[in-house]
Amino acid sequence: MTIGLCVIIGCGATPALAQAPITENPANPPLSPGSWLPAIQQGIAKLVPPPPLPPAPNAPIVDAGGLSPQLAALRAAVMPVAIGDSFVDDWPPGLEDYADGQIIAWRDVTAIAAPTVIVPISKVVQLKYRTTDSHGAASYGIASLILPPAQWTGTGERPVVVNNLPIDALGRDCNPSYTLAHGFTRASNFSGYLLPTTQLALLRGYAVLLADHEGPRMAYAEPIVAGHLVLDAIRAVRNAFPDQLRDSRYGMIGYSGGAIATNGAVKLMPEYAPELADVVVGAAMGGVPADFSLLARSMNANLASGVFLAAVFGIGRERPEILAHMNNLADWLATSPLLNSLCSETFSVPGVLQLPIDVFANIPDPLNSDLAKHIYAITRMDGKKSPVPLYIFNGEQEFWVPSAGAKALYREQCSLGVPAVYRSVFGEHFIAAFTGFSGSLSWLDQRLQGIPAPDECRSNPNP
Repeated sequence: MTIGLCVIIGCGATPALAQAPITENPANPPLSPGSWLPAIQQGIAKLVPPPPLPPAPNAPIVDAGGLSPQLAALRAAVMPVAIGDSFVDDWPPGLEDYADGQIIAWRDVTAIAAPTVIVPISKVVQLKYRTTDSHGAASYGIASLILPPAQWTGTGERPVVVNNLPIDALGRDCNPSYTLAHGFTRASNFSGYLLPTTQLALLRGYAVLLADHEGPRMAYAEPIVAGHLVLDAIRAVRNAFPDQLRDSRYGMIGYSGGAIATNGAVKLMPEYAPELADVVVGAAMGGVPADFSLLARSMNANLASGVFLAAVFGIGRERPEILAHMNNLADWLATSPLLNSLCSETFSVPGVLQLPIDVFANIPDPLNSDLAKHIYAITRMDGKKSPVPLYIFNGEQEFWVPSAGAKALYREQCSLGVPAVYRSVFGEHFIAAFTGFSGSLSWLDQRLQGIPAPDECRSNPNP
């Protein structure tokens, strides 16, 4: 169960949990709440009281400007709990005075990190840097830079693989930086070992950059936050190592939850970090949750519903208008420290109940509401052109993250003039992560070597 469901929007479902594939037709009708929803919502309102919430503290992580006191208190209560690591937990003072990507603090975690990386390394440095949240306010990020032991003997400076792991979590100790700084724990994310991008890149002589791309609020599945964090992580490395890595080639790669971050980074780069368009040589992404309106049909009221609900909570941390439309039952779940700071292997388990997200809302047909359509549009980032070449792949037998979203993203980017490649690979979400892995890594390796990217948009316009 853990391995099977932990990779949905990040790990995927095993064949044993498979269900009939959904159609790729965008007109596929969503789950209808029918006549039962109002009665259930009214019953919850009568039987479940609201959780007692202390007033929202005057803290930047809450950012309660424009929120009612009640909603501000709820937003504060749904934030992830502190993990006892001040480097990660503490919001830096005077953050507004820093530039995006400017380093606030750093630490060397090589001694603890070395055994967890598995292959030989020379150093692991963690950087704390300024970034910008989805509403334009100052925030901060944590990223880990891993350096191999051998001197780089290739052309130019040592290339850097920006490995956007599928973090898919609500708790801060689920981030890759936590494992590197504290060793293996129950919260360690093993997707970075199932797909050994980091290890293979280090053996190739490349440096590897791992960003905690959900940010201090752990805004799981929010692509704008993730995109900013990844771009500012690259800026931070170039600032920290101007003589070794400033003029390096940087290449991004990510699967599923990591593809959310990769897609956000390339689409936001022209407006947010245009100087990186000449630094990043390409981005490979697979199992791409590019359109959440598809997931509202494919991941609701089935075995994936626990992960889908966690993603909605995660986006709601950054976009409190979602929190305002949760009912008392959802408020209890989202504010419980036993639930709101978990990793995916735990919050995926409630999917066995196959509850639709509708029962946690206080509005009818929430996934078809005006609010939902607004969130779908924001997170889809329609019409934003990647300034770098793309490699996109998806499982052809996908039912959790349908290939329709990845194919639409490919067609969109082709229409905007982006050199792109699309590969349909065998399998549903879990199997496709492996069947598509070598192709995406080989494509990225060629970009880091300076080989021009192929463009299959004309020869394969409608995959």
